[in-house]
Order: sequence, then C-alpha cells, then structure tokens
Amino acid sequence: MKTGLTLLSGLGLGAGLMYLLDPEMGKRRRAIARDKAIRLTHESADAAEAIAQDFSHRLGGLMAEGRSLFHRTPVPDDVLVERVRSKLGRFVSHPSSIEVSARNGCVTLRGPILAHELDELLACVARVPGVKEIDNQLEVHKQAGDVPGLQGGRGRPGERLELWQRNWSPTLRFLAGALGGGLLVNGVARRTLPAVLFGGVGLALFLRGLTNIEMRRLFGLGRGRRAIDFQKTITINAPVDKVFQFWTNYENFPRFMANVREVQDRGDGHSHWIVAGPAGVSVEWDAVVTRFVPNEVLAWKSEPGSIIANAGILRFQPEGPNRTRVDIRLSYNPPGGALGHALATLLGASPKWIMDEDLLRLKSLLEVGKTSGQEGQVTQEQLAGVR
Repeated sequence: MKTGLTLLSGLGLGAGLMYLLDPEMGKRRRAIARDKAIRLTHESADAAEAIAQDFSHRLGGLMAEGRSLFHRTPVPDDVLVERVRSKLGRFVSHPSSIEVSARNGCVTLRGPILAHELDELLACVARVPGVKEIDNQLEVHKQAGDVPGLQGGRGRPGERLELWQRNWSPTLRFLAGALGGGLLVNGVARRTLPAVLFGGVGLALFLRGLTNIEMRRLFGLGRGRRAIDFQKTITINAPVDKVFQFWTNYENFPRFMANVREVQDRGDGHSHWIVAGPAGVSVEWDAVVTRFVPNEVLAWKSEPGSIIANAGILRFQPEGPNRTRVDIRLSYNPPGGALGHALATLLGASPKWIMDEDLLRLKSLLEVGKTSGQEGQVTQEQLAGVR
C-alpha cells in the first residue's frame, strides 16, 4: 500500500512539474497557479468566517429554543405570519397563492391548494412556535384544472434532515470534514479491516464537506451530466457572426484543441467525438445539438449511453461591430464523478486547464489569424468555413 501511495504521489508530482515547466505555456501556467493560491488563501479566510458566523447563529437559535420551553412569551402576529410563510415553500407547489394571517396565536390560511398537499401543510403549521390554533379556510382541489392560483409550480420535498439536503451549511460541512478526516487518518494509520472500512466512509464525508457536492455527483452515480460544472467568459475581437460560424464547424477543433482527436459531423445536429483522456486513452461519444439560434445560442448534449455524459451551452453577445463576448457553461460526468475529475487533474489532464488553453488558441486564431496546434502552426486559411 505504501509503495502504491508513493508511486501515485510521484506520478502526480511529475505531471505537475511537466505542466508548470512547459517551455511554451509554463510561464502563464505558473502565473495562474500563483493567482489561484492567493485566491485560495482569501477563500479559506472567508470560509472560516462563514463557519464562525453560522455556528454562532445556530447556537443562539438553540439557546432561544431552550429558553422558550420554560418561558413562553406571546409571539407578535406579524412575526407569526412570517414564520408560517417561511415554511410554505417547502410543502406546497404554489406558496404565493396562500394567504396567511394571524390573531393572538390563531393562524388563518386562505387560498387554493392541491388535496395531496393539505395534510402535510397543516401538520407543518401546527409545529411552528407560537401557533395555538389553525383556522383552515383553504380551497382544496384534487387537480389544478383551470384554477388560476394552481397553474405551473413544482412539487416540494417537505422538510428534510440537513444531511439529505443538496447544499450543506458551513457548520455541517466543517463537522463532516473534521469527522471524515479523522476516520481517514485512523484508517491509514491502523490498516485493520474495520479501520479501513471506516476510513472509506471518512473519505466520502471529507470530500462531501470539502466540495459541497452531493454524494451521487461526487462518485458519478446515476445518468446525470452534472458531476462537474465549468463556467467561463471570453471576449474575442471579431464580429459575432464570424465567432459563431467558427464554433459550428466542429471539424476544425482537432487542429488546435489539445485533446480533441477527431470530430465527425453526421448532419441534422448530430456529431461523433473522439478525444484523448488521461494517459492518452481515447474516449468516444455521440452528441446532438439541442438549441441553435444563429449568432446567439448554441447548446448540445451527449446522446444516451455515452461513456462520458456531458452538456454545454454557448451564448454569444456582440459588444460592437468587431467584438464578441462568449459565455460558456459546460458540465460533464466522467467515470468516477468528481473523484474521477480530481484524478484526471492529478495526472495533468484537467479539463478546466485544457479548456482555458484551447480558448486562448481559439482567440488567437480569430484575432491574429494563426495559433499553435497539435501539428504546428495553424492559420485561418487552413480551416474549413472560416473567413
């Protein structure tokens, strides 16, 4: 086990040095690494402050609840109304359609509601501190039908333990990370079967607290495309029609994008992609365009069954006759989810880093007319559909 950890550490160190000391891009990469280190320092300080504030607020809330058990004081009507309203969105699909009023601890509810949401809502309101009585004047409907106040909306999950929620509070993230880190260190130190098993649980808790990413996304479970999200904005000194046209000619991408080996345009918005993954292993998938608005929006997603589920959307905004802002949002779910992404980053194949450099080459190609590619210099004249 020690040999394996040493080998993995050596691979990561070697890949990192090669990445930072590259003769062409190394200077820029080192500058970015320095900026990110400074940013991480600031974010760590902000996170510590957020944890302290959240813990203080929670402690104050617990103390207030404890005092209320022994010293019950009347709750002002306006405060009681706001307490009830704060709960509606967790139990009903149309909270704005329900009118709430209160008088001396008696809460009155009016407005339309779906039948299957009624019991949970009443039970929730009854648990609100300060509520003595409920005057139920709700209009119950089995279906939304043509009732104006019940149109649209979406189902609500109700109140759930914070452990099962998508986003964790700073305090819970800190506690999970501390507990998980302790279990992980214990597992590595003791190396008995129970310790190793608890160490695996600890690793999951530590990563959940560190990243605030749901477990299923963290480990790539399910068929979703959103284990990892990227957002990027780039400004290109070229007309919007030229920039948009370039993005729609996929066959050009292998000429200047580092890991794209081949793209086949199969017509009707369908395409086949072959890219180089970690250690140079080829990965293939089929994609389909889901939205196409000339010079404005280009969106796509991978076909069902793809080994790497992914999706993306580009928004093009002209900022003058010869200047275009491109807002990019990409998401993908590699084998192993966020952990697979972290391993790829450790081995020097971070999709985020690669995308940043590909975008710089694209910018140079459209602005200067040339850039570096996998086979040397590439010019606009060599590419299809670029004028």
